[in-house]
Parts: sequence; C-alpha cells; structure tokens
Amino acid sequence: MIIRPLAQVPSRNIAFWKNVEMGPKDPILGVTEAFQADPNPLKVNVGVGAYRDDAGKPYVLDSVKRAQERILNENMEYPPISGVPAFVKASTNLAYGADSDAITNKKVAALQSLSGTGALRLSAEFLKTFSPNVTVHLPNPTWGNHFPIYGKAGIATNTYRYWDPNTLGLDLKGMCEDIRNADPGVVVLHSCAHNPTGVDPTMDEWKEISAAVKAGGHFAIFDNAYQGFASGDTDKDVAAVRFFIEEGHNIGLCQSFAKNFGLYGHRVGCFSILCEDADEAARVESQLKIIARAIYSNPPLHGARIVATILEDPALKQLWQDEIKLMSSRIMDMRTALKSNLIDAGSTLNWDHITNQIGMFSFTGLTKEQCDFMTKNHSIYLTSNGRISMAGVTTENVGRLAIAMHEATK
Repeated sequence: MIIRPLAQVPSRNIAFWKNVEMGPKDPILGVTEAFQADPNPLKVNVGVGAYRDDAGKPYVLDSVKRAQERILNENMEYPPISGVPAFVKASTNLAYGADSDAITNKKVAALQSLSGTGALRLSAEFLKTFSPNVTVHLPNPTWGNHFPIYGKAGIATNTYRYWDPNTLGLDLKGMCEDIRNADPGVVVLHSCAHNPTGVDPTMDEWKEISAAVKAGGHFAIFDNAYQGFASGDTDKDVAAVRFFIEEGHNIGLCQSFAKNFGLYGHRVGCFSILCEDADEAARVESQLKIIARAIYSNPPLHGARIVATILEDPALKQLWQDEIKLMSSRIMDMRTALKSNLIDAGSTLNWDHITNQIGMFSFTGLTKEQCDFMTKNHSIYLTSNGRISMAGVTTENVGRLAIAMHEATK
C-alpha cells in the first residue's frame, strides 16, 4: 500500500454552493429580531400576527387544553395521506355547512394540509399539474407569502386593485374592473379579515365581486385563515364563501386553524375544492393525494386531533366559540381604545379606518418613514407598510402606541 504525504491528499470539493447568495430576511421575522435586540423596557412589538392576551402573553384556549387531555393516550401511527379523517370532515363541515349540498352530496375533495400556507401550496401544485399556464390574480396588497407560494410552484401571478390609499378603504370599482379585464385564471380572495388591510367587502360588495369573477371566467380560491377569529361568529366569517357557492362558483378553499384555535406551531389546515359531483371530487382528491405524498407524505396528528375533538363535541365546541368571541372582542376593544387615545394625544387626523377594519391587522396608512420614526424614537416595532397587529396592542401599551403614531403623523 502506498501512503501519500498528507499535503498530497486531494481536498474536499466544496465548490457546489459557492455562488449561493445570502437571502433577504423575512420582513416580519426581521421586525421580531430587531425588537428582541432592543434593550428599552417599554418596547412594543405590533408586527407579529399571533394573538396575545391583554398582558401581552400567548394565550392557550381552555377548549384546546381539555381536548389535549382526551387525546394524550391515542396512538401515534401514520394518518392517511389525506389526513385525520375526523378532522377533514369537521373542517369542511365548519366551512361549507354540515347540511349543505356540497357536503351531503360529497362534492368536496379535501385534504389536511400544513396550515394555511400548506393549503395554498397544495393549490399551487394542483394548478401547476392541471393548469400550468394559468395566472393567479392576487389583491394589492395581500399577504406577502402569497407571491412566493405560487411563484415557487412556477405559477405566474398578477395583482388587482383592492386598497384605496385615498379613502383608506376598499377600492371596489378598481377591484371589479381589474378582475373583469384580467385574462381568465384564478382569483385569490380573503374570506374575512383581509391581511394586511383589515378591510372586508360588505355582502352587497361581495355580490359585485362574484359577478366580476364570473364575467372574467375565473376560478376563485378563498384564503380562509380567520374563520370565527374576525367577528367571533364562524358563520358570519365564512358568509362570502357560502355566497359564492350559492352563486354557482366551484371554489377552492384554504383553511387555517392557527389563529382561531391558537395552534400556531401545530400547522393545522385543510385544502378543499368544490366539484361538480361526487365522481369529480373523488378524482380530484386522488390527484391531491399524489401531490401531498410527494411533498410531505402524511400530515401531523396532534393538532388535527385537537381540532376534531373540539368540533365533534358540542360542549367543547361551545366553549371554543365563546373563546374566539372573547379574542375577537378584545381586538375590537383595542381598535376603539387606539382611536380614542389618538384623539386624546391631540391628533386631528381621521382615524375611523382603524375601527372600520376587522380582524387581527390594521392598515394604518403610515408611511415607511413614519414607521421608522416610531421604531427609532419610541421602540414601536411594526412592518414598514404600516400594518400593525391589533393583537399586540394592550391596555398598558395603547397609550404609548397612540402617542408614537401621533408624533409620527404630525
């Protein structure tokens, strides 16, 4: 055997990834990192979309605690590719209505997903497989992750008008014009608590939007991330979805149970497509399972079992509904308090949009420069587009937030 000197041993080939550039930080996670690094004891983080109680602490629902106790000794075997059956059934019943034609006639193809993000990703992969040249039309603005979810799947995206910066409300005319005139494709709609604006159409406005989607020849996908969490009423928050179905749309639906059950880290969601009949639903679901199998094989058990346990038990479901009403009411109270404190701080601007909006987020109308001023001078951390998480506002910090907003907008 020939032993070569150490210096002559070939070096390991490490050239494969030398051209990989550092990726940009996530804008929301970047806010959190900056907040954590700030030594100011009075700092406030209103950037992250997770519910907090009035003490600023994470909130675990009592209904969730009780459900967890019931499932502790259940087996840990793989669920089916389509997910925990009881969860999928409970999810679709919650959205479509247990007695709806869609459910009773088995027209819904549904799979458990990795929260709302995973549901959207399943929709993107399904479109890429069966309609690869389609364009997905998204509201401007929308949740920032919508674009990479569809873009990474190779799906083209476009935007339609939604937010009117002049009225700080919905640009219904522009929205409907853009949808009508867009090439036939997929229109993504927020079923309630639009992220980031908090501006939702009225039911009369949904009628016009439905007509525009039909006129444009589009397929509608609803991002349903806040059912029950927006108004405290699970039926009211899904009214737009059910109306579209009544109008003859065979919609796609991306459900998340992160916010309304407080199951952020459990990644519990459901993706479904309303089909023409049970046969079509069976075929669509078979293809969705093939897609899911290649991405993650089987979804996680624990969070799905929690949701199913709560929704299947009348007493636990009522407790859960009481709790989401409590959470949504606290957020509404903070909207009222923020507006009141802005007036008390001396602001003469019109802040009606804060109380007119709904859900976790408020699109304040603040500019990037004003947001930077608040962070630099008051240690108030928010995203640069002026979106604040109302869940991060408390009776203790709302006064400081209002003063910072007033000084930034003088």
